[in-house]
Amino acid sequence: MAKLKTRKAAAKRFKVTGSGKFMRRRAFRNHLLDPKSPKRKRYLAGMALVDERDAENVSRMLPYA
Repeated sequence: MAKLKTRKAAAKRFKVTGSGKFMRRRAFRNHLLDPKSPKRKRYLAGMALVDERDAENVSRMLPYA
């Protein structure tokens, strides 16, 4: 059987944890940062877990993750 191809765009956006869950970046930290508080910007800088309802789609895009 042929090997499955990884979606390279998804591979750059998601990382897998040790337990097999997927991590993602938070949105709203690209521009217009002046009105946002430093506390909010620090929070947005962290990683977040991909919701369990989206995890199946992400795992299909990353077949060997």
